[in-house]
Amino acid sequence: MIIGCPTEIKPQEFRVGITPNAAQEAVNHGHEILIQAGAGAGAGFEDDDYRTAGARIIETAAEIFGTADMVVKVKEPQSGERKMLREGQLLFTYLHLAPDPDQTHDLLASGATCIAYETVTDDRGGLPLLAPMSEVAGRLAPQVGAWTLQKANGGRGVLMGGVPGVGPARVVVIGGGVVGTHAAKIAAGMGADVTVLDRSLPRLRYLDDVFGGVFKTSYASAGNTLELAQAADMIIGAVLIPGAAAPKLISRAQLSQLKPGAALVDVAIDQGGCFETSKATTHQDPIYDVDGIMHYCVANMPGAVARTSTIALGNATMPFMLALADKGWRQACSDDPHLMNGLNVHAGQLTYYAVGKALGIDVIAPSVAIKG
Repeated sequence: MIIGCPTEIKPQEFRVGITPNAAQEAVNHGHEILIQAGAGAGAGFEDDDYRTAGARIIETAAEIFGTADMVVKVKEPQSGERKMLREGQLLFTYLHLAPDPDQTHDLLASGATCIAYETVTDDRGGLPLLAPMSEVAGRLAPQVGAWTLQKANGGRGVLMGGVPGVGPARVVVIGGGVVGTHAAKIAAGMGADVTVLDRSLPRLRYLDDVFGGVFKTSYASAGNTLELAQAADMIIGAVLIPGAAAPKLISRAQLSQLKPGAALVDVAIDQGGCFETSKATTHQDPIYDVDGIMHYCVANMPGAVARTSTIALGNATMPFMLALADKGWRQACSDDPHLMNGLNVHAGQLTYYAVGKALGIDVIAPSVAIKG
């Protein structure tokens, strides 16, 4: 198979879809790897690193899309990239379709087969291709939230760990999954007073057992969430419903009940955000003010630490990329139901229920698409 990796063109996105190590593995499996010139530079990988791995350097994205059987990326294809997709081509990347009708319709029109990292599952009920970036984003969230809290950036002017005689910042993390757990660990490590909210009692018990004393846990009822949010200096939104639009957990009307200058960090922004006033921002212009509340809603947070993120993502995606290339997507998905869960679009039809529900589009089962 010819596998192509273009340079990411989303603003301030420095990651790359294939590392030199992954390229070498694919070449060892007998596949041809095409890397766009400079694609890895933002993550610290030079073209010569790819050449050494056996890849071929291609000058333009158009050549990549025009030649490759499978295109491997990091972020969802942008408008210009979607125009280059073709019928029968395989796209393997993050998609986050539920809040993005334009992308969804373009992918359907392309006739391509699109497998989304964020909906591939594992036998433990996890999301193995989302998890490494969730870990990165979770660990970044308190760091960027602390910056947002600084007075010069419009925040309350509260130090995360306080100082002797002055209490620490109060941080509420909504969601006790991968993002929330890592965010809570880092925020607590910075000295903050941290509470994690979740609706799963087994998850809360697990967090108490493992992290008891490091941070507190609480049940995420609407009333309890608002009560804790009113006392918080920072609120980290870390709720995920796989493949679906994120639920809105704090409304615009409730902003007036929060502390002036409080920081909202919305790690769920790729899925539409879990605060009603959230809108996607970039690393170049990451924060904005709504009613005196500072919002940090960067849609590709892990891109800020591109080298760490690229290597972590490459480690996770490489076995699936090789399976798709070695077997072809139909056989690979037939052999692995967890990879089949990643199938979102095939030949003009939507194959992921949560996206169809969010956008009002008819869906066919992925098992039917594979046979078709």
